[in-house]
Amino acid sequence: MRIYNTLTRQKEEFVPVNEGQAGIYVCGPTVYNFIHIGNARPMCVFDVLRRFLAYRGYKVKYVSNFTDVDDKIIKRSIEEGIPASEVSEKYIAEYKKDAKGLNVMDADIHPKVTENMDIIIDIIKTLVEKGFAYESGGDVYFRTSKFAEYGKLSKMPLEELQAGARIDINEQKEDAMDFAVWKAAKEGEPFWESPWGRGRPGWHIECSAMSRHYIGDTIDIHGGGQDLIFPHHENEIAQSECATGKPLANYWMHNGYINVDNKKMSKSAGNFFTVRDVAEKYGYETIRFLMIQAHYRTPINYSLELLQACKASLERLYNCRDTLERAIGNAKDGNVPEWANETFEKRKNQFIEALEDDLNTADALAALFELARELNIMSSDASSSKAQLSKGLELFNELAGVLGILYEKGGEEIPKEVLELVEERKAARKEKNFAKADEIRDKIAAMGYAVEETRQGTRIYKKS
Repeated sequence: MRIYNTLTRQKEEFVPVNEGQAGIYVCGPTVYNFIHIGNARPMCVFDVLRRFLAYRGYKVKYVSNFTDVDDKIIKRSIEEGIPASEVSEKYIAEYKKDAKGLNVMDADIHPKVTENMDIIIDIIKTLVEKGFAYESGGDVYFRTSKFAEYGKLSKMPLEELQAGARIDINEQKEDAMDFAVWKAAKEGEPFWESPWGRGRPGWHIECSAMSRHYIGDTIDIHGGGQDLIFPHHENEIAQSECATGKPLANYWMHNGYINVDNKKMSKSAGNFFTVRDVAEKYGYETIRFLMIQAHYRTPINYSLELLQACKASLERLYNCRDTLERAIGNAKDGNVPEWANETFEKRKNQFIEALEDDLNTADALAALFELARELNIMSSDASSSKAQLSKGLELFNELAGVLGILYEKGGEEIPKEVLELVEERKAARKEKNFAKADEIRDKIAAMGYAVEETRQGTRIYKKS
């Protein structure tokens, strides 16, 4: 597999630290609110990466943190009149609901800052002891001037970085570029005891500590949104590499932004959408499809038209699977012809090659739709054997599973009452009592289901 490495700005062959294994760390949410559609993109993108690496035989260790102590959480706790810990636990639970709806697999480890304070304090102590960090007024700051490679990820000129830093001048710092790894506690804020007094960690240090603790000094792949390149990931690199003397990550992957009607999404612009709100109207799976229908590094322009197109694309795939399942039920026994085996192998290879080329989910979906087109033709061919159609369905589900789609309507039970009405309707049609058949169809519709006759047999489905 080749991965575009943000650090080198080129595609590189993926060679893991340990053969056959892949350690992935993806920055998780700061849990003070419902996640928005911008949060959903890295969740879905790196979920596909994880699934694909496992599909290709890697033993994957996937770690994604929860930032459960932060200025925004404290502000929300004051607004809601509840402890900061209750705010974070509330929104972790809401995150998990949305993640499940998006079919994002649970991380192997979801470390929380508040449960890993010892390892965070330890790495800060190491930085202080080595002269890379210093205490000032109860805060501890990282000396960016001591890390000669600072800026190597963002590729931003030092002058630009310094200009940005001067906006937030702090007299306690030795240099405007220095950033906090430990913050002294303010009145009414949650705090932890440390060698520098009561306080809490800075944002960047938590990921340095937890990625090292749960994966190792050097992780294979570090992922996140493009907005995290600077300062978060840049600062992570500085802290980690000064503490360990080793590269923090061998590959850095960053997904592109999501714009709304060609404008950057922001609360102030009034074009800010939570996953929960969008899912209520269009379904979680439509959101997931939206996030993977374009290459992960390209920006997505979120619009209602695009959402509707994604929903329609999913329906095409669901219809293919439904048709195929009905055709299998009516097909005769027989072997899988060699040409069909070649077709299946061609599409599988096309799919794998797409994802091996820097996780090109757009081209992988194109391969899946080509397979769907060919399976639709096979389903309508009376000479297609049960074995041939079954093998096609198995591959179709296999590839859809790698992308994490076609999970909302799979294998749902049709109520017994509906099935009985369908049999009554069949009998009425056989007796040419079409008025009664139409009446029964209306009853089925009133129960939320639709029934139609196709060349592959009777189709029953829940109306959307």
